[in-house]
Amino acid sequence: MRRIFYLLLFFPLVSLAQYNTDHLVTIGRSALYFEDFVLSIRYFNQAISAKPYLYEPWFYRGVAKYYLDDFAGAEDDCTEAIQRNPYVVNSYELRGLSRIQQEKYSDAIDDYTKALKYDPENRGFWTNRVLCRIQNKDFDKALSELDTIQGRWSQYVKAWNMRADIYLQMKDTTQAIDALEKSLQKDPYDGQTWAARSIISLSREEWDSAEVQLNHAIHLMPKHAGCYINRALARFYCNNLRGAMSDYDMALDLEPNNFLGHYNRGLLRAQVGDDNRAITDFDFVLRLEPDNMLALFNRAVLLDKTGDLEAAIRDYSKVIDEYPNFWTGLEFRAACYRRLGKTKLAEADEFTVYKARLYKHLYGTQPRLNPNQIRKRSDDDVEKYNQLVMEDDQEPEREYASDYRGRVQDHKVDMELMPMFVLSFEQQQSEVRSHHAYDRLVEQLNVKSRARTVYVNNKMTRLDEEASKSYFAYIDSLTATIGSAQTTRKAVDALLYRAITFSMIQDYDYAVDDLTTYLHEDSTSVLALWQRSACQWRINQFLASEGNNTELKNASVKEDLNLALKLSPQHAYLLYNRGVMEAQQGDYTAAIADFSKALTNEPYLAEAYYNRGLCHLFLKHESEAVKDMSKAGELGVYQAYSLIKKYRK
Repeated sequence: MRRIFYLLLFFPLVSLAQYNTDHLVTIGRSALYFEDFVLSIRYFNQAISAKPYLYEPWFYRGVAKYYLDDFAGAEDDCTEAIQRNPYVVNSYELRGLSRIQQEKYSDAIDDYTKALKYDPENRGFWTNRVLCRIQNKDFDKALSELDTIQGRWSQYVKAWNMRADIYLQMKDTTQAIDALEKSLQKDPYDGQTWAARSIISLSREEWDSAEVQLNHAIHLMPKHAGCYINRALARFYCNNLRGAMSDYDMALDLEPNNFLGHYNRGLLRAQVGDDNRAITDFDFVLRLEPDNMLALFNRAVLLDKTGDLEAAIRDYSKVIDEYPNFWTGLEFRAACYRRLGKTKLAEADEFTVYKARLYKHLYGTQPRLNPNQIRKRSDDDVEKYNQLVMEDDQEPEREYASDYRGRVQDHKVDMELMPMFVLSFEQQQSEVRSHHAYDRLVEQLNVKSRARTVYVNNKMTRLDEEASKSYFAYIDSLTATIGSAQTTRKAVDALLYRAITFSMIQDYDYAVDDLTTYLHEDSTSVLALWQRSACQWRINQFLASEGNNTELKNASVKEDLNLALKLSPQHAYLLYNRGVMEAQQGDYTAAIADFSKALTNEPYLAEAYYNRGLCHLFLKHESEAVKDMSKAGELGVYQAYSLIKKYRK
């Protein structure tokens, strides 16, 4: 009984209502870091219910909503946070960004003005306020504030880019070019500046200059689809069709739903006789814009050429219904009718065209089609169906200064390793992999216990409201079981399952507490050591993202992994996890050794091939890296193929 009492001293016997508010905010922020925004909102909701007068849970819930693209909700939560503490600059910043996303530029200007009152040296706030003024067409104030910015930060290149943006909108291309040239003198390695300079060259039809400038931009921004689209246009007018096609392919790899990419590539494919693939491009365009008559007519022409006459007539008819005086369409449809033997219908179309030509003084002359001309996207003149398209007004991309862009963890973590494996109640799902992670010790636990089935999983499970509610209820039931347990064994078994459940809801601190208590009773449990090391590793990742030193805590993770491997030396997932930790710490040689040992014991562990391939890349072992990535892709980690493609390009 004394032993049971000793154990229970360690149990975090808490129900949902008894959670410490600070702890709720902490694990909510941890869930934010791991991109489980719905779960994080649940934690912040509980903190708000417990202590609605605190600003932090309101603010962080606003952050979660921002990442979920609920910009109105984020704005409202920031307003609540500001009412509770009007001196926190981050609240004004996030509300300003949320308002920008809703195109409330005047309100965003007010937020940045207030933020600058408390942090007048924040260059990002100055920048965003100028960009908002540009959106509001308040060019005089924007130029005045740029004078202030350049007076304080004379080497700030982006200020010249913003000047150029203003001058372009004021139709003063001479001053815009001058501003961009000054920007490039100060920093010739800014891809956005080269891209902005190319827009002016494109507008002046200076195709050679535009291509050179876009070469620089793409070298510095290799993942920017718009630059490839624009360079393809420049290359087309420089008679480099192969290069243009290659650029459209690359742009669509980066941005598969790009309208201009598919439309223009379809035209180029048609021009070189690749009709079937051109039809595929126009099919895609028409899924994006079903009423695009020019795309529809181009598809009709291609269907006509490939012999699908009924489908061609269907498309021609839709275009002619919209444009009854489109004589080219009538002629083409008449030709289709004749080939199908529908003579009456063909003659009706031909007679309509004949009358039009007879009375051309009423209808005007038919313009000669010129595929070497270009049309604006908003120009829906059907006679220009075979002309390449460009955006109406290309403006330099406005990038707002923000700590809330991209994935949360990208602010601190640059490596893209596959994560550690952990024990989970969710089976890892994949549309392309039939292999599920299997472990003998986990299987023995499932056979022995009648509780929930435990799986091995390395994907962070995103819980919806129902799932998270279910896990919280399960924690309460396990806590009741522990409290009423008559034997140490029964209490300890429930403790392991509660630790796994805590990790499911990303409460890793309580999970580690439960596992530590479990290991007091059974110090040789490989599963407990495995789960504790993985949970502590995730805690450490979050702490590191907050700027904390985690060296000692990382040492405890490695100690758990080493002890578990001493007890089970051939355990593939433990070897893999230790490899992940070593790779994250930059010890790629040791990581490769551990991934290799893991693969000796589990040859279908695709994640180990992928991570070992990354380590080889970091060590410049190119051939080994490609070989590992190829194997990872073969086993279902499809991201490996895009990495191989990127590396080879």
